[in-house]
Amino acid sequence: MTPPPAAAARLDSAPLPLPEKKSAARKAPARADRPFRGIALILASTVFLGTSDVTAKYLSATLPSIEIAWIRFVAFALIMVPAMLPGSPLYALHTDRRGLQLMRGVALLGSSLFFISGLRFLPIAEASATGFVSPLFVTALSILFLSERVGVRRWLATAVGLIGVLIILRPGSGAFHPAAVFPLVSALAWACTLIMTRMMSGRDRAITTMTYSSIAGVCVLSALVPFVWVTPSWHDILFGIFIGIASTAGQWIVVLAFRYADASVSAS
Repeated sequence: MTPPPAAAARLDSAPLPLPEKKSAARKAPARADRPFRGIALILASTVFLGTSDVTAKYLSATLPSIEIAWIRFVAFALIMVPAMLPGSPLYALHTDRRGLQLMRGVALLGSSLFFISGLRFLPIAEASATGFVSPLFVTALSILFLSERVGVRRWLATAVGLIGVLIILRPGSGAFHPAAVFPLVSALAWACTLIMTRMMSGRDRAITTMTYSSIAGVCVLSALVPFVWVTPSWHDILFGIFIGIASTAGQWIVVLAFRYADASVSAS
């Protein structure tokens, strides 16, 4: 049966339902309260980050600290290229916290650069031990910026770590090396990196955080490296790439770890 002309006109003018558009940016997994998983991931990250530090110590004998960091971040950025391409299924530059992401990248760069600078003058064991002061910074900053509640036991554990660092540094004695300031500043920058990582966990995906950190590091270091450039050998380049791969793996695990535990817990 043919509908009357008026009814047909109404049918023609009725809007057709359109398929819903999928969100351009995938949501980050929500935070989960699993502190033991977070701590286990932090411990796993030390394998990669420690390997990166040892290799950086080796390269510091032939290349400037800025150039070592630049090679590291170039390798980091190349790994993250698929996440920078708009047509890629891994595209991850969508975020409402672009400024915070870039600030995290600069803090990560500062931590890396100051630590490598310290390695030129200090034994790696001393530089690494000095960096153990970072839990103190993280604990204090987590109260200020994350409103985390820190119990007496956690403060005591942090204080014991600080006493250990003071024993190693022996400030005021003839054994104190001024270059020990570099890993201390590195520890503060690393603490800021971890605090911002926790602030963005559950809001941005790990791949988004990693991509912005690589972009920030490459941009800053590319402006600095021409002033200290030393032509590296292929041997140096290969070791630099290895540093980039190892540190990228370690950083990724750290970002995942802060999805499961408070900053003060993971840092301790």
